[in-house]
Amino acid sequence: MIDFVLMLSFVLFAVAAGFAIQYYRYLVRIKKEYEKARESFNDVILSFSRELKRTADNLEVVSYKVEATCARSSEAVKRAEEVEGKLKALELKTSSAVEVSDKLQARMDEVEKLTRDVTSSHEKLTSRISLLEEKAQQVPVLPEPRIEAGIPIKREKALAHLTDTELAVLEMLGTEGPKTAPEIKERIKLSREHTARLMKKLYEEGYLERDSSKIPFKYSVKKEMEKILRKTEAEAA
Repeated sequence: MIDFVLMLSFVLFAVAAGFAIQYYRYLVRIKKEYEKARESFNDVILSFSRELKRTADNLEVVSYKVEATCARSSEAVKRAEEVEGKLKALELKTSSAVEVSDKLQARMDEVEKLTRDVTSSHEKLTSRISLLEEKAQQVPVLPEPRIEAGIPIKREKALAHLTDTELAVLEMLGTEGPKTAPEIKERIKLSREHTARLMKKLYEEGYLERDSSKIPFKYSVKKEMEKILRKTEAEAA
């Protein structure tokens, strides 16, 4: 009986030991599979981390490019606004130029109309002048007086009221012959206006004659006045 119990105990111990050994082997295998799975998982995690880092780097590059594109887009929008402003200003100037052109065209039309009117008036005037010339050719031409007769000299006032300058002018004309007012001006050293008034006075008072056939007039002493001057010189001598 004791032997049977011991045998049963030994069998049970052997079975338990076998189960223990099998369980231990199972645990070792599970541990090896766990280690292998952990290594695979670590590899997957490492690979994923690398891919994630690469993706992050790519995203950073893309973000930089997007920012640069946005900056260029903002600059392009700003330039487009500037160009639009310039175009508006140019449009305003163009409108002003068109208005000026229209006004100028209107003025040119007015000038053209005036030119036609003037041309028409000129043609009419030319026609009238032609008619007058034809009529003038039919009228006998009278000889044109070349020398304007002087006003008669008042003998009692012949030399009484003459200044030294006036006497010098009369003596110069009597000695040297006819002269124009500019020539006389250079000799007596007076202004043009003063000389013109002096010659007009001597003419109107009858001391001089003048040739009005061309301008400037030529003044000469009247023969009557020449005799008075000669007589005065003879008396003085």
